[in-house]
Amino acid sequence: HPESTYNSGFYLHILSECGLAPLNNRIVGGEAAPPGSWPWQVSLHTFAHICGGSLINDQWVLTAAHCVSGFSSIAGLTVYLGRQNQSESNPNEVSRTVTRIIIHPEYNKPLYNNDIALLKMSEPVAFSNYISPVCLAAFNSTFNIGEDTWVTGWGNIGYDDLGYISITDNMICAGFQEGIKGPCFGDSGGPLVSKQGDRWIQAGVVSFGVGCAEPKFPAVYARVSQYESWINSLISINQPGFITFTSEGTDTDLSISCTTPTTTPTKPKPVVCGQAPLGSRILGGVSVTSAGKWPWMASLQRNGQHVCGGTLVSENSVLTNADCFSDSNEASEWTVMLGRLKHNGSNEFEVSLNVINITMSNLTGSNIAVLKLSSPPPLNDYIQPICLDNGRTFPVGSACWAAGWSSERGGDEQALQQFETTVLDCGDSSSSDIICTQSFTMEKTDSGGPLMCKQDGSWFQVVVLTSPSTSNRSKRAEPMMVFEKLDRFESFLTRALGQFLSPAVTANNSSTNSTNSTTTPSSMTTSGVSVSYSSFSLLGHLLLFALCLQTFK
Repeated sequence: HPESTYNSGFYLHILSECGLAPLNNRIVGGEAAPPGSWPWQVSLHTFAHICGGSLINDQWVLTAAHCVSGFSSIAGLTVYLGRQNQSESNPNEVSRTVTRIIIHPEYNKPLYNNDIALLKMSEPVAFSNYISPVCLAAFNSTFNIGEDTWVTGWGNIGYDDLGYISITDNMICAGFQEGIKGPCFGDSGGPLVSKQGDRWIQAGVVSFGVGCAEPKFPAVYARVSQYESWINSLISINQPGFITFTSEGTDTDLSISCTTPTTTPTKPKPVVCGQAPLGSRILGGVSVTSAGKWPWMASLQRNGQHVCGGTLVSENSVLTNADCFSDSNEASEWTVMLGRLKHNGSNEFEVSLNVINITMSNLTGSNIAVLKLSSPPPLNDYIQPICLDNGRTFPVGSACWAAGWSSERGGDEQALQQFETTVLDCGDSSSSDIICTQSFTMEKTDSGGPLMCKQDGSWFQVVVLTSPSTSNRSKRAEPMMVFEKLDRFESFLTRALGQFLSPAVTANNSSTNSTNSTTTPSSMTTSGVSVSYSSFSLLGHLLLFALCLQTFK
């Protein structure tokens, strides 16, 4: 028992402090949790909330490995404690930067085995009614069928389609046979807890699931009790409080034999491009856009500052202008923000991804670049790929749009701007490699963004915008801008991206091909679950999942 092995004074202090929640006297499943109900709950941020976690002593946080496995450095990673709302004031909140990330050495990303990680904060936190550590389930703990458990976090209310993974001894399942309640995207890394006496003990770390709270498909968690030795080997001072949790009844998991399902799993829907579910009503003029109107828009950032625009053009690649990397083409220095609306202010649906590779074309004149992301972003109403122009013709008079961010526009919040234009006849300079439009205002930081036109119900990117220059304007009575079409880079894009994504077949069926809508609640939510696949991070993955359905018989 850990009490006999780790008997230092401070260890006993942590053990006496952990798992107590004095303000948790009213729990409502699936609803906003009152302040202080779960004082160990943390919110992990880059530029916005990405995952949950739990405080396990005064300086360490427990979370999921998949939440932090894509980070090449700890820069910009912040832990918020005592937080209640993601979009309102939090009077009991403190924050700490992360100084160390430790991912379990046997973490298996494709299979989500050993999906657990430790984060060391920049300095200790003082415990209060709103900030205190949770107890952890010791190695010999048992959580039998029917044990009441609770999961907390700020995840989305909605889901994507996913598919199969094997359950191992390092995992624990929890959910309702009828579904309805359970974790979702953004809840990853958060705690699954049960109460024993007056102590809350963490049984699991939110890892993955089939959709969100689907009937007969429990959520899957990293089994905390399997990692007592690993955690204590890394935290030698002020070790977390491990307590043996004992369930009534028998552990029926021990008598279950898992076999491969006899039925063929349903294949996930193919990813289609050019769909903007929230952008069906687009107004003319130059104005601030709204969240989700251009879901492929990307902000390319270096050292936390916006440098160029870009577009999501595949499940894990962003297209932009090669000139954006004139100062640095080191992938590790760059970050891509998707789902962003404002540079200044909160972006509820934003995700941040590291760049692991930058590939640039090498043609005479202007060039483009393809950025490979550390992982595919979760696709939803606010993050979708755009289709690439592949030899399509956009006749004179076609309405097209450009979009981008600039410190000179968008007000104090520097919100994304949209520009309407029209395709013009290029006259004597007509060529299949160029397209001409009415003149519109561009700034340097619009470079890398798209000129996009809608055809057959889908949006196509025709041009990667370059920095404005007088050479882009033809000397004629009607102001005109001349751009090189993406057709010119077809061979490069084929090598860099492989097969292009396909648009929906027609405009009429685009709604059936779009990804399910998700909405993120601003307050922490609580779900009560008895004994139940999607990776719940802002990093959605298309995986396959095999569960022992005998559990539900």
